[in-house]
Amino acid sequence: MTKAERQKLLEEKIITMQTYERDIREKGITYIGGVDEVGRGPLAGPVTAACVVLTPDFDVLGVDDSKKLSEKKREELYDKIKEKALACGIGMCDNEVIDEINILEATKKAMAEAIDEADRQLKEKGLAGVQHLLIDAVSLKDVNIPQTSIIKGDANSLSIAAASIIAKVTRDRLMAEYHRQYPFYGFDSNKGYGTKAHYEGIDKYGITPIHRKSFLKNIL
Repeated sequence: MTKAERQKLLEEKIITMQTYERDIREKGITYIGGVDEVGRGPLAGPVTAACVVLTPDFDVLGVDDSKKLSEKKREELYDKIKEKALACGIGMCDNEVIDEINILEATKKAMAEAIDEADRQLKEKGLAGVQHLLIDAVSLKDVNIPQTSIIKGDANSLSIAAASIIAKVTRDRLMAEYHRQYPFYGFDSNKGYGTKAHYEGIDKYGITPIHRKSFLKNIL
């Protein structure tokens, strides 16, 4: 495939991934927040959510489900999204909250915090707040904003895909910081997931203050 052909495919993809956003904007709604999370499955660290509000003319090519992208590409797109988005809200729930209220409720709480932050950022610019939400596979009954839950939203909505990248890079950077504090678990590479190196670290050194005890009941 030539460079020109790849460029054309990326241009076509960004148009396709804005289908949900276009349909909502045709109803007179301007500020649409794409919401996604990362970190539901790890044994350690927080669950992290992002709410990203893009402009109708957002034209950064290559934005996709963060799981499909290399770390280098995610970092590159993170900077471009932060530069061009109207708002990028982040929400986190740490391991203690996860252990207390369970991972699904913690995920919803992190999403609600991310939405609140994006809403605040918009209003600080003199804009209306978030008017509609596109959420990856979750319904937020406690959030009083019209919303659409989309299965595999991070692959089908540009706003949700952008949120997946912002959430992923934010959490990965935090886990790299935790690796410097707790260097025996491989947090820089496994990001808290249950790899062999991670389990070996637990066996040898015990758990850290960032471990989710509710995820480790079988070995504690």
